[in-house]
Order: sequence, then C-alpha cells, then structure tokens
Amino acid sequence: MANSLQDQLLKAGLVSEQNLKQAKTKQRKGKRAGGGQSAESAQRSAEAQRAAAEKRQHDQELNRQREEERRRKADIVALWQLVHDNRVPRGKSDIAYNFADGTALKRIYVKAEQQQAIAAGTLAIVRHESFYELVPQSVAERALEVDPATLVLWNRPQPGGADADPYADFEVPDDLMW
Repeated sequence: MANSLQDQLLKAGLVSEQNLKQAKTKQRKGKRAGGGQSAESAQRSAEAQRAAAEKRQHDQELNRQREEERRRKADIVALWQLVHDNRVPRGKSDIAYNFADGTALKRIYVKAEQQQAIAAGTLAIVRHESFYELVPQSVAERALEVDPATLVLWNRPQPGGADADPYADFEVPDDLMW
C-alpha cells in the first residue's frame, strides 16, 4: 500500500525519484538506528527499574524505622501513664532514703514500711519526668522492659531467696546498730 501511495505521488509530480530513494534510505537507517535505540532504551529501562527497586527498599526501611520510633514513643507514654496511675503515695514520711541516680546522690522521704519494701524489692524507685516515684514491682518490671533508663533503683529478689544467703548460718547480734 505504501508503494501505491508512492507511485501515486510520483505520477502526480509531487515527489521525484530521488526523493523516493532518500525516503527509503532514511526509513532503512531509522530501522537500524531504532534497533540500537531499543537496546539502549532497554538498558535505561533496566536501570530505571533497578533504581526504583532500590528506592522502594530504602523507603520501606525508612517506614519501618519511623514505625518503630512511633511504637517506642507510644510505649514510653504508656509507661508514664502507668507510673502516674500506680505510684505509691508517700504522704507524711519521716525517713530519708538515699540512693544513687547515675553519679548523683538523691534523697526521697519514705515511711518505715516503704523503706522495708524497697529493701525487699517489692517497691522500686523510678524517675518520672523530673521527680522520683515509688512504684510496685509489676510497674518496675514493665519499666525495665520499655525504658530501663527510667528505673533508678530496684532491689530484685535473688533466685533461691534466703537459701542463697551465704551468711544465713551466722547469727546477727540484736544490739547491733547500722
């Protein structure tokens, strides 16, 4: 059909024989060059797909990190709420309890029962914002899981209890003052 169109244009005098030969030559060169372009474009396409896959993987990693950070922040907020809800009121306390927070020596006032509970490990001291709070053992365990930096002091009972005490066989004098 293309030949018939070319013949018609030639008969009508709109094109010459030389124009037809040039058009055929350009058409053949275009096909050869197009083949080369398709290999080049295939290479570009492969590179673009590889770059897109790398970008997708990078974006997924960033999303995972953001989700992990969001989850960690939500856990810390939940821990703060748990500490606030379960803190042990100290009321009128008369015993100064000294403890170390990092390199600083801190003091809170507690009752005698609370002092014994801290020593036994049933109460713990946590840092809540800029204050120190007494919390039960269950809250201390949760704080240790979520954010160990908030747990300042917790005398966890050792496995084996009193049986593991190497000085259990020695009698302590009643008149000994600490």
